[in-house]
Amino acid sequence: MSEVTLVFATNNQHKIEEIKKVTGSRFNIITLKEAGIDIDIPEPHPTLEANASEKSSVIHQITQQNCFSEDTGLEVAALNGEPGVKSARYAGEDRSTQDNIDKLLTNLAGQPNRKARFRTVISLIWNNQEYLFEGICEGQIIAEQKGVSGFGYDPVFIPDGGNTTFAEMTMEEKNVFSHRRKATDKLIQFLQQQ
Repeated sequence: MSEVTLVFATNNQHKIEEIKKVTGSRFNIITLKEAGIDIDIPEPHPTLEANASEKSSVIHQITQQNCFSEDTGLEVAALNGEPGVKSARYAGEDRSTQDNIDKLLTNLAGQPNRKARFRTVISLIWNNQEYLFEGICEGQIIAEQKGVSGFGYDPVFIPDGGNTTFAEMTMEEKNVFSHRRKATDKLIQFLQQQ
């Protein structure tokens, strides 16, 4: 399968590392930087699916190559699915990850229901046709941050079946539960059937 080359429509180094860890040497994953593309693709849509589609469509138009993108959101039950599609910009457009976590914990203060899930949607454009793959990881939001690995909301999220936050896990441990891993596994399965 190593002859399959895919452009991954992201500039997020953490996401690139996670995806490459799952795909291994089965695919030649090219980042936007490696493809010579230096753009930030807007994510203006109200759903993860539409934002993932937007990113893969833009890169496909530029490269005319098979490509994929992903969009991920943290959906918290007590907050009616927030931050959801706005997870990366929850505290504002130019705010930090720490600001996002602080806002989340403030909004959940005193809330007994801490159920949450990470949801990833991958949009693959393969031979000029789009395919979507979804991965979900159910879990809980804890009240205080723990761990220094990972990124985003990892320090406050414990997956169902786990005893520690994503930020306390190695990448191998996180990939046992990971939403991104589940969506990527579906992507790999699809490509192996082609």
